[in-house]
Amino acid sequence: MSSAALPVVDALHTVQSEVDAALRSLAETDAAAIAALADAVHDADRVFLLGAGRSGIALRMTAMRLMHLGLTVFVVGDTTTPAIERGDLLLTASGSGTTTGIVRAAAVAHELGAAVATITTAPASPVAALSSVIVTVPAAGKLDRSGTASAQYAGGLFEQTVVLLGDALFHTLWQRSGLSADELWPRHSNLE
Repeated sequence: MSSAALPVVDALHTVQSEVDAALRSLAETDAAAIAALADAVHDADRVFLLGAGRSGIALRMTAMRLMHLGLTVFVVGDTTTPAIERGDLLLTASGSGTTTGIVRAAAVAHELGAAVATITTAPASPVAALSSVIVTVPAAGKLDRSGTASAQYAGGLFEQTVVLLGDALFHTLWQRSGLSADELWPRHSNLE
């Protein structure tokens, strides 16, 4: 192995170690919230997903998988996203819980009687205050540059955890559905 590869390998170990610790902590301390999130998604008439920046990109992966399950799913901000209504769920991912557009959308959803769930590092944040389900990720907020919660830059650990939590949520709902992989496959894009 070249000496240039060693720092990358070390970084891979750092990322793996931090993600493992975050997921272990979620499983041990926030299992009830994660189960409530799965129930909220399952029970919603429609699911709207919203995050900004990398958190939003991470949440889009969850949107795709929920669509593969046959759920009616929309990514807020897409041109074909309809109005949210009572019976719907707004699922947000915001490390800080203070992103203006996300707080505004959560307030609108809440006022209209839609459920709001959030994945965040800040359970006392404005978005969390509007949410009936709060999954708290043990990671640094994007403005935390102290290196104490994570050695990674900005919200890296939070965003990685959102991706994996979304995959675990999908897997749980898939198992609950009883559908086979062959039954999900026709929902994959065929316009690639």
